[in-house]
Amino acid sequence: MKRLVKNLVIVSCTLAVSTNAFAQFDMFRKLTQDEKPKETTKQIAHFKIKGQLKETPSNLPPLFGSEPPQSLKGLLERFKEARRDNNVVAVVVDLQQAALGFAQLQEIHKAMRKLVATDKEVYVHADSLRTMTYAVATGASHVSIVPTGDVWLVGLYGETPYLRSALDKLGCVPDIEQCGDFKSAGEPLMRTEPSDESRRMSKWLIDGLYDNLVNLIAESRDMTPEKVQALIDGGPYSAEEALQSGLIDSVKHRQDFIADIKKQYGANAKFVMDYGKKGEFEIPDDNFFAMFEFIMKMFNPTPKVYTEPSVAVVYVEGAIQTGVGESSPFGPAEGAFSTSIRKALDKAAQDKSVKAVVLRVNSPGGSALASEIILDAARRVAEKKPLIVSMGNVAASGGYYVSCAAEAIFADPGTITASIGVIGGKIVTSGMWDKLGINWHATKRGDMAGMLSTASPFSDAERKKIRHYMTTVYDVFKKHVTDARGEKLTKPIDEIAGGRVFTGAQAMELGLVDAMGGLDDTIKYAAKQAKISEYEIRVIPEPANIFDLFMGGKKDDDFASAAGQLDLLNAPLFKSMLPIVANLDPLRANAIVHALKRIELLHQEHVVAMMPVDVIVR
Repeated sequence: MKRLVKNLVIVSCTLAVSTNAFAQFDMFRKLTQDEKPKETTKQIAHFKIKGQLKETPSNLPPLFGSEPPQSLKGLLERFKEARRDNNVVAVVVDLQQAALGFAQLQEIHKAMRKLVATDKEVYVHADSLRTMTYAVATGASHVSIVPTGDVWLVGLYGETPYLRSALDKLGCVPDIEQCGDFKSAGEPLMRTEPSDESRRMSKWLIDGLYDNLVNLIAESRDMTPEKVQALIDGGPYSAEEALQSGLIDSVKHRQDFIADIKKQYGANAKFVMDYGKKGEFEIPDDNFFAMFEFIMKMFNPTPKVYTEPSVAVVYVEGAIQTGVGESSPFGPAEGAFSTSIRKALDKAAQDKSVKAVVLRVNSPGGSALASEIILDAARRVAEKKPLIVSMGNVAASGGYYVSCAAEAIFADPGTITASIGVIGGKIVTSGMWDKLGINWHATKRGDMAGMLSTASPFSDAERKKIRHYMTTVYDVFKKHVTDARGEKLTKPIDEIAGGRVFTGAQAMELGLVDAMGGLDDTIKYAAKQAKISEYEIRVIPEPANIFDLFMGGKKDDDFASAAGQLDLLNAPLFKSMLPIVANLDPLRANAIVHALKRIELLHQEHVVAMMPVDVIVR
């Protein structure tokens, strides 16, 4: 509550202050404040990774939340700062509440190993670690658990929600078509269990992720993969058992853990909590001058002018949709909107200070039309300067579609990608209206006028038409892939496509990906291709600030606003059910929400390039 009041006061005060007042105040601050001496104290940098990490950085303050936003890019930059900071002698990472995807896990693990390589010890201390957080923790040089704590290293458990029975209860009948035997994105709506093809695909996907995880732990803890697999099968472990098994390095209460670090680095060593957090969004405390300066910068609408060479990063994060995403006080818009991304890519292509562009893709796909718009804009960039793709946790279906303009594609071994295929269809809602006692009467002119009506399934003629359209989109998708990858593909496209999903490592073997590496590796490669050694890293568009939120920005594409939504999340069954299951089983509730959003996207687009299923991995 105190944070909310503080932020609201900031907003109220700032709206009443002019930019000219800021200039005068800044001069007064410089005259009245002594120059601070440079910090020379030994520092132990502390990092806390809590909840999910966003890909796209944000400059919006947490007006209605208790934690500032945190992005993967910002976290990696803070790790890099600690690595280069001569005052930092060691690092402590708190990640027991982290919720990370496989690619993020591997990028953070790699950043920790780089710190260790510079002779800066990295410590992880936790009450409890799960399979995913333990895998990240192995990037540290020392892992410690409290007495009576535990390490739940038990492997991977994947599951997918199937909503057919729930739709039956609503009186809704899904009518979905797919191109490709493995393009099973419609199955959670059409079936109560997976098809044989979907079962096979889930097996090779989980096998690939599991092998990556085992090898990561084995290399980090100096064990054989066979030993790690045996340990996983024998889990979970108490803290003492984990120590005896070589999974961790010590069992200590937090006070003892901190005391030992201070003893090792000296009593004068200073713990710097949330080291480097100001690089993202930090509200100054107890310093009137700093607070005023912060307020004015937050509301100053003057964009930064870039003159030095830069590598631009453009994000494709979330479900790919047509139109423009609008930010709200609760944060940036959820999803990757084609008009917004197209404008960002056009700006990157035209800006002479931008020497190379990295397209960071973390998306399960979405609208085929929006994917084509983004791909076209990416090609215009590639005609003028190097365009490299960096894949995050997921870059599947439409997420792979938009990557086809790149001269090189980087992915992490645990990235989920490919899913080259499309689905199309609609949800027939007649039964739902019957249950409500509402009858509909339709009049039509034109044989195909009712094709997209929710009143009835496709007729034979309508089904033939929708399949023809889907096949056309599918053929275009495959051609984009073959044109982009050419002789790099190790198998015929029809043996790679069909909706098949692969890990980043598997995709590299098939020629769909060029190299293993994270966002930092991709940026360095892009700079090398542009032949620049000194450069800024620039996000385009610049993350929206509080001024943009309250005053609005330029809208030269108002005609391309996002389409209306079906909003099944407000249907009585789901509206009453989801709050309950969200408390009892949040992972499953989140998967159901994603499945319902897939229905909404189908309602808007009717033919989409989406990843087959949402898999919960525990």
